[in-house]
Amino acid sequence: MKGKPWPVEKERQLRELVASGADAGKIAAALGKTRDAILKKAQRLGLEVVGATKFTPTTSSKLELNAELISIEEALKMLNAALKALDKPGLDKAETLRLRTIIQGVKTYKELFADYVNYRGLEAELLDLREKYAGLAEKSKGASAK
Repeated sequence: MKGKPWPVEKERQLRELVASGADAGKIAAALGKTRDAILKKAQRLGLEVVGATKFTPTTSSKLELNAELISIEEALKMLNAALKALDKPGLDKAETLRLRTIIQGVKTYKELFADYVNYRGLEAELLDLREKYAGLAEKSKGASAK
């Protein structure tokens, strides 16, 4: 059942078992889940399981922002590496999914990077036009003052 949502009834049972003071092993046996699954779900629900050690989640939404964008060449190198890795026999399902996600991410990055470069060019043109307009406005004020 890895990766599938928990039914509401199982969540309710988990809450009740935690409230009754059952440990993670007993809860896992009662719900037909692994101990790790119980600890992960309990953490996500904000529950404290008796005798449980601090559990580090496997997922994280914290992203580290880079000061510079990667170049298209770097993105293509990542794409190339992922495609070569996919060609290897015996990949498990998780690794195949990870590589496909990288490939999709690189494709999306390439498209967004092109848009970004286009916007930067438009921004530069706009700033140039503003300067020229300001210069013409100054000339116009000077000519009308005479």
